[in-house]
Amino acid sequence: MEERGNKLKHEEEEEEEIVCLDASFFVDDNYQLTKFTFGSQDIQLFCLHSASTDFDLTGQLVWPGAMLLNDYLSKNVKMLQGCTVIELGSGVGITGILCSRFCRKVVMTDHNEEVLKILKKNIELHSCPENVSSISHELVAEKLEWGNTGQINEILRKHPGGFDFILGADIFIRFQQSSISMFYDSFKPLLQVREGRKRKFILAYVSRAKTMDSMIIIEASKLRMKMKEVTGTRCIVGNLEGVVFEVTLE
Repeated sequence: MEERGNKLKHEEEEEEEIVCLDASFFVDDNYQLTKFTFGSQDIQLFCLHSASTDFDLTGQLVWPGAMLLNDYLSKNVKMLQGCTVIELGSGVGITGILCSRFCRKVVMTDHNEEVLKILKKNIELHSCPENVSSISHELVAEKLEWGNTGQINEILRKHPGGFDFILGADIFIRFQQSSISMFYDSFKPLLQVREGRKRKFILAYVSRAKTMDSMIIIEASKLRMKMKEVTGTRCIVGNLEGVVFEVTLE
């Protein structure tokens, strides 16, 4: 009996030592104001330089794909002049903010509430009169989860004219084959031709696995989407190979 009592007491002591951690424990919000340069454009925004412990918070960083996409866009600003753009998986907003210097409207999206907080903070930073690079064009953030057709429809309701370009950079980092198909299918309505205009999805892709390299093309083809590599964009970003694709409906 004494031995059993000691065992129960030991188990109770172990239970008392268990500490329940609040979700905020895993979130690093110590953002740093950081300067980036793309061609003649300087952009300052808040971001992390290393990821939070929560893998779902990848959007707190500026990823190599965003650097590749911004480099491409900064060299092709004429195609953005006066256009409307929606960005998928905007993260801290570095691509959308660059586009806002030239576009009439930019809608930036992300699915994570914590990432949306810093995205909105960076929008405010670039919308205030005190900012020397303040922009006057429409720049907004919306929540968008892959496969959520309700959220897609709500965005289209708010912006009935649709968008000239859909942008995405490094958005396949966490994807499996099934989720790639779901992703393509969910944003397909954004590519629908309206008023004779053919929309393009400009994708900056950074290769991390050969199986994923082929899957993104195969799954796009299944949904009658054509992926065309943009000539001259294949390069090394950091220590990875990156490329820009144009995706259109066949």
